[in-house]
Amino acid sequence: MTTNTSGTSTEAPGHAPLTITNTTTNNASSPPPPAYQSHPLGPLSASEITLSSTLIKSLWPPSTPLHFKIITLLEPPKAELMPYLVAERSCSFQAPPLDIPRRSFIVYSLRGTHNVHEAIVNLTTSTVESNAKLGPFQHANSDGEEILAVERALLADPRVKEEVAKLKLPEGSKIVIDPWIYGSDGVKDETGKKFYDDKRVMQCFLYMRDPKNSEEEDSCHYAFPLPISPVVDPVTLEVVRVDVLPTGLGAEVNGGEVKPWTPRPGNEYIPELQKELRSDLKPLQVVQPEGVSFTVEPYSEMGRLIRWQKWDFKVGFNQREGMVVYDVHYDNKPLFYRLSLSDMAIPYSDPRHPFHRKAAFDLGDAGAGIMANNLKLGCDCLGSIYYISGVLTDGSGSPVNMPNVICVHEQDAGIGWKHTNYRTNRAVVTRQRELVLQTILTVSNYEYILSFVFNTSADLAYEARATGILSTQPVDLELSHTPHPYGTIVHPGVLAGYHQHFFSLRIDPMLSTSSTPILSPSTGPRNAIVYEECVPLPYDPSKPPSENPQNPHGTGYTLTTTPITTSGGYDLSPTTGRVFKIISPQSHNPINSLPPGYKLHIPPMQPILAHPSSFHHKRAEFADHSLYITKYREGELYAGGKYTNQSRGGTGVRSWAERRDRLDEAGDDPVVWVQFGLQHVPRTEDFPVMPVETSRVVLRPSNFFERNPAIDVRESRQEVNCSVGLSEKELGGGGKGVVGMVRELGERVLGVNLGGGAKEGEGEGEGRGGRGK
Repeated sequence: MTTNTSGTSTEAPGHAPLTITNTTTNNASSPPPPAYQSHPLGPLSASEITLSSTLIKSLWPPSTPLHFKIITLLEPPKAELMPYLVAERSCSFQAPPLDIPRRSFIVYSLRGTHNVHEAIVNLTTSTVESNAKLGPFQHANSDGEEILAVERALLADPRVKEEVAKLKLPEGSKIVIDPWIYGSDGVKDETGKKFYDDKRVMQCFLYMRDPKNSEEEDSCHYAFPLPISPVVDPVTLEVVRVDVLPTGLGAEVNGGEVKPWTPRPGNEYIPELQKELRSDLKPLQVVQPEGVSFTVEPYSEMGRLIRWQKWDFKVGFNQREGMVVYDVHYDNKPLFYRLSLSDMAIPYSDPRHPFHRKAAFDLGDAGAGIMANNLKLGCDCLGSIYYISGVLTDGSGSPVNMPNVICVHEQDAGIGWKHTNYRTNRAVVTRQRELVLQTILTVSNYEYILSFVFNTSADLAYEARATGILSTQPVDLELSHTPHPYGTIVHPGVLAGYHQHFFSLRIDPMLSTSSTPILSPSTGPRNAIVYEECVPLPYDPSKPPSENPQNPHGTGYTLTTTPITTSGGYDLSPTTGRVFKIISPQSHNPINSLPPGYKLHIPPMQPILAHPSSFHHKRAEFADHSLYITKYREGELYAGGKYTNQSRGGTGVRSWAERRDRLDEAGDDPVVWVQFGLQHVPRTEDFPVMPVETSRVVLRPSNFFERNPAIDVRESRQEVNCSVGLSEKELGGGGKGVVGMVRELGERVLGVNLGGGAKEGEGEGEGRGGRGK
């Protein structure tokens, strides 16, 4: 995990500074607003973070060392914020917009102890409203400062040095450490020593750089996993014990002794260490000669309001979720109150100690915000880019700039819609345009590329791409060609364990075809959830058509709609084509009187394979169903619970759904939790760094509009697109090429002139004549 700990940022050309910019050119800037932000959804400013930590420090004696883990915005209750947003949109505030107090949520610990507190600070009144010590099995997240301290402590620990010495590594070898969240197993006595994972600890996995290239800091150490795994108390930096890893096919660990290391080759990913790089990829540039089609303006010091192609929404950024989207409208119609990636879980399959605890909750255990990359212009996003920066806290409670953590850009997504009238040969075609908000997380070995994607057809998608490097473990070199029960050998002596990736997208809707949401008595939007299925009509093949009046030929099927009236977990059904929809039951489409809604296109996933009695299953409360539907309650934002580090379960979305809250068919205030992910059976092609693997959830209008919402997109024309036709000569074919040789052969066989086709560089069809052929 990497964090930016500098107090100021050095911006590359084209990168938005932390001061507010009110245009998409990133050049013109306006003076920042006052330190006190008026908007209730504005991410905390640097001054508010400082005020929050100062107020907490004032509760303790001056010499008390505190370690701040989280200082983030505490969003106002929905019952207060919904009327505010409606009034803001209509510019009809009945009271000054400072009516809603701004609050911050703080998690901190007392250095040198396992005592963790959470507090709420009222920034409007500069008071601490609450401050409480957390109970058992509630642990703070890890952070970059802590991880680096653990790495340094391990390398200096005598017991670790003693175990490493048994490996007899080559002279000059450099050890690299990956501290992991310990997970949970509830075991109270391990390896004959009294130990219970009620206190927060870290399981560390050891690697080394390629001994032939040990001075290269970017050498892929995952090609050299070592069979030693210390457990460390991150508070005291004491080594609790040193585990010896099993390196065979079973759980045996060679009597607990470490065997000398056996040499094996390296496997590097950085370009300068490749034997040869491709030279035939020519530049591909995204050019927008008239600029971009979106606008950006501040709605607070750190928040941004984006308008693009009938869409408008607010963007925030925080420590836990990273990028958050609020108050989403299309053509002035309310769609979504709040959207965010709520949680992630990555449970591994190896049942052997200590791998049986290996399960990461990257958002709860660390934080998407604190792990966000400083995106590089021209590399992470192409074209004309606008960058959004953030500010978080360090361990001392001081603000930390997080520059360029979100990139905003447009991209072509192929054909939007097309039809050719074969009678006239007239083809009308439009291009699909997308607006992408992207952030990238580095979680030790893995990268996650996370994007909200809006398009001109009123679709909204969430996309997760996994890349980076597999978390590897050692296997006996002589077993490199023997199938392993718990993973794939991806390099000599290197095992990549089977594991699952689960993402939970939290959707808080406010669908309405009017300009304002229809509110329930609790002041939440009146929406409902249904699912539709296509089912065959009854048919008895033993009877004649006359006795099958509803389906005389056995070909008929119909659509059924089932309302979800109780909170719970729900699954896809490919055999019935089950599609879940968020609807506004108080409204009706004027064309067909159906309730307007948005349907969810969810990729199928294999649910968590760990047994329901296991801690993997108990902790990953969202990984057993494709959807969870709950009734809105304040504070229920994270599918795995507020504190996932060494959690025990019982505090997340499964537990909330088990309340079996009644959901009114006429419209209530539901929250939809969409689960999707990957069953990752590693391949050799995933090493030393894996190509991206993509999953995408799409929210698509269904009877929400009266016609295709993209019908007014301008026709795709060559004079605008400036595409270029290529000839065989330009492509390096030389001579006649395959087409020319076939034509010549046909002329000889048929004895006719087949013609030479278009001239070099020309093409037939829409690009040249405006009509398809």
